[in-house]
Amino acid sequence: MSAGVRQLTYSGDRLDNGSGRGYLASLARIDATRPVGLAQRFRPGIGPLTEGELTNAVLADLSATEASLYHGCGAKGYPGSRATCDVVIPGRWAIEIKLARPFGDNGKPAERWSENLLYPYPGNTSAIGDCLKLVRSAFTERKAVVVVGYEHSPPQISLEPAVRGFELLATEVRGVDLSSRAERLVRGLIHPHHQPARVYGWEVLGLRASAA
Repeated sequence: MSAGVRQLTYSGDRLDNGSGRGYLASLARIDATRPVGLAQRFRPGIGPLTEGELTNAVLADLSATEASLYHGCGAKGYPGSRATCDVVIPGRWAIEIKLARPFGDNGKPAERWSENLLYPYPGNTSAIGDCLKLVRSAFTERKAVVVVGYEHSPPQISLEPAVRGFELLATEVRGVDLSSRAERLVRGLIHPHHQPARVYGWEVLGLRASAA
């Protein structure tokens, strides 16, 4: 990771804009509505929502509560590609979002959950694959990857080894230049196995010359 590079700033200043609003507050607001997702097979809470369901819910919430910051934001196709970027805030950010859930809705350890972060090959939908896709894209916006992870309180399986593994694989193996990590915690979620959410973010700055 680049030393001294500023941290990811999601809404224009920080991951949470410091006044009780922003992405983190949106997660808490949505969780308080006891969402169950389209499948309606899981317990209430944001933890079991799919990546698309959570992203759409957050975008709808932020567009309603902070219209000036999030006007016109949403999913957008990569220029010259059939792939779609999860969130584009016009003129500011192109953001890919990934979920990390060590436990399922039933409280049992989830198989292969860390692959969502760690699979290191281009064209894959892992966080590393998203980094490579972003850095090679023609988006003029700043580029970022955000991971929303869930733990018990206290953690039964810590997210830290997988998150650190993502950083090492992305930077040391794939040659991605990442900003320093931004990390925030959303406490008090209603799902018994997805209690706090840890939100991580990195700006994707480019590829090292040896990897370009």
